[in-house]
Amino acid sequence: MGHNIAVYGASGTTGSFVVAELEKRGHTPLPFGRAHATADDPAALDRALTGASAVINTAGPFATTALPLLAAAERAGIPYVDVAAEIEANADTFARGAKIPAVPAMAFFGGLSDLLVTAAMADWTTADEAHIAYNLSNWQPTPGTLTAGRVSRERRNGRRVRFHESELQYHDDTPTTLDWDFTDGTRQVIAEFSMADVITIPSHLKIPSVTNYMSLSAAQGLQAAAERQEPETFEVDVRVRRADEERRLTATGKDIYAVSAPLAVEAAERLLSGRFTTTGVASAGKMFDAPDFLNSLTNAIQTKHSS
Repeated sequence: MGHNIAVYGASGTTGSFVVAELEKRGHTPLPFGRAHATADDPAALDRALTGASAVINTAGPFATTALPLLAAAERAGIPYVDVAAEIEANADTFARGAKIPAVPAMAFFGGLSDLLVTAAMADWTTADEAHIAYNLSNWQPTPGTLTAGRVSRERRNGRRVRFHESELQYHDDTPTTLDWDFTDGTRQVIAEFSMADVITIPSHLKIPSVTNYMSLSAAQGLQAAAERQEPETFEVDVRVRRADEERRLTATGKDIYAVSAPLAVEAAERLLSGRFTTTGVASAGKMFDAPDFLNSLTNAIQTKHSS
């Protein structure tokens, strides 16, 4: 049975993919944007959510939209999902909490790696380190991505951030590069290229160090900010270490923006069908059965365990 699912920011790149994914799965999207309801107008947000069974927020910068829309979802008594990649905005959402099921960062950055790390942990209750390396064939950021990145940099006064010794650490250290052995070959990566993963993973897993790596070519593409053309291919390589043991899980696919749609829509479906673990704010790996969730995405993402 289909549901009426509101999509905030439906005209944007990710929002358009989410609307199409909802329609493909037999749901009725209720698209709205800032022209209908700005984030600082609670009454307008309430009207926009009338008749909705859930809401998916795809409108960045999420520093502006996440908490107001989460509050509106709470007033409506419906589940909330967003695709925020902004580290600080996600931290705000976890800090606020909610009286409804709410899943922030349910997207390529944040949600996917959290599912992968959770699945890789399996029966481990703790680990020493989690390493998540991204190999993108290129990166052609959308205007929304660039705006969100700028807002994040401004919020941390241009400093970089990492998750080390069980806490977020803001610093001015010079980025370092190293070689990373991806499944299709060795690539240069930038270390401590922190993404939303440093919020989602530590929110529920006992891992005191979570480190991101980004392929150098992709980072250079982000800086160049070229107009989107051919979608990128990607590999997300997750390695979890405990003492001298390592578990590794990789995910491959195409188009990081398009992939966020099945992630977010699958999350909304599971929240609406009762296939979730807790009420309140929780990341993907905490809220859902991680291996089962990943198995449901085989049309968009291919996963592989490696030794």
